[in-house]
Amino acid sequence: MKEQKRIYQIEDKLPVNLLLPLSLQHTFAMFGASILVPIIFGINPGIVLFMNGIGTLLFIFITKGKAPAYLGSSFAFLAPGTAIIANQGFQYAQGAFIFVGLLGCLLAFIIYKFGTKWIDVVLPPAAMGAVVALIGFELATNTVTGGSIGANLMTETSQTADWIVFLITLLTAVIGSVSFKGFLSTIPILIAIVVGYIVSIMFNMVDFTPVTNAKLFTMPLFQAPKFSWEAMIAMLPVILVITSEHISHQVVTSNIVGKDLIKEPGLHRSIFADNFSSALSGLVGGVPTTTYGENIGVMAITGVYSVQVIAGAAVFSIIMAFFGPLAAFIQTIPGNVIGGVTFLLYGMIGTSGIRLLVDKQVDYSKNVNLILTSVIFITGLSGLKMQFGSIQLSGMVLASVVAVVLSGFMALLNKIGILHD
Repeated sequence: MKEQKRIYQIEDKLPVNLLLPLSLQHTFAMFGASILVPIIFGINPGIVLFMNGIGTLLFIFITKGKAPAYLGSSFAFLAPGTAIIANQGFQYAQGAFIFVGLLGCLLAFIIYKFGTKWIDVVLPPAAMGAVVALIGFELATNTVTGGSIGANLMTETSQTADWIVFLITLLTAVIGSVSFKGFLSTIPILIAIVVGYIVSIMFNMVDFTPVTNAKLFTMPLFQAPKFSWEAMIAMLPVILVITSEHISHQVVTSNIVGKDLIKEPGLHRSIFADNFSSALSGLVGGVPTTTYGENIGVMAITGVYSVQVIAGAAVFSIIMAFFGPLAAFIQTIPGNVIGGVTFLLYGMIGTSGIRLLVDKQVDYSKNVNLILTSVIFITGLSGLKMQFGSIQLSGMVLASVVAVVLSGFMALLNKIGILHD
């Protein structure tokens, strides 16, 4: 008889010998993407790692330890943030981050007062499933196009060694996810990273110079925000994007852990925690945070949902903000290794969206469902871009906006009696 994989539930407490490697696995999963945002913004990643950790611990506290989620750097703010930084400087972008975060907290209060029934109107299952799937599918290209979070497979500098490292890492993650037993079955991503890293060293892909040059202790760069109406208005549309993204993440996590997180601890708590973390991060010099798809993927593969493990990853993040060699060491992991594991993680997120469509028994004999899913998928995957002033919407971000608008329009047609299916 086949041995069942051990599932660690949200409230489960783990011994230290399990907690440390499981937490480190989540740290590796988020690290590459999370430090990419401050690098793009041109600021010190240390403050971002620190606030990611603090934000995650606050999220766990506010949601009463009932919603497993790691808060990493949000990509939704990149386009308007970059424009604000170019025109006014990063401190004005900080002020805009705070503004949007506080608006999100206000939205949480509205949800608390009026409930969540509106979700089925603005994001019915046919739309929600497509948006969730796009969270993973849109990121697919990043796994093979080089850089710190992707394998160097689709560039002119690609070599045989890049393919070997990528495939060995991916194959280890796949085999580990379906064949490992006992404790090993809970850390297939960590094992895949270790195996890929060793192979990378064999091919002389690892440069240890950043580790040897790193200061033993570092101090994150704290700085105060500045405010301007121009920057805050330019950032305003992001509130719609991050709200739909947050709801999608909570829905897919609910499907994975087998509990309705929208109801308990409640969407109002998780949205407040997410946005409060972003506002607090902007206040001290960091970037906005969001629940991370990479860590959702780790939970889906490993069956480890314990918030204690997520809290452990948050503590590791805080330590890295002050302990230079540790952060430098993780940065030496080649993109071919990170690409190998995210190739699987992003795919798991995408299929979680498809699973949502199946679990909700979406009826595609009805044209309204067929149209919603089709238009959202094509919007997200076609490369379509729309410009609104300094803000450019594309990919999953644009698809989320289209999902809300199109779903609302369909609901209006239904209400006035001219929707025939």
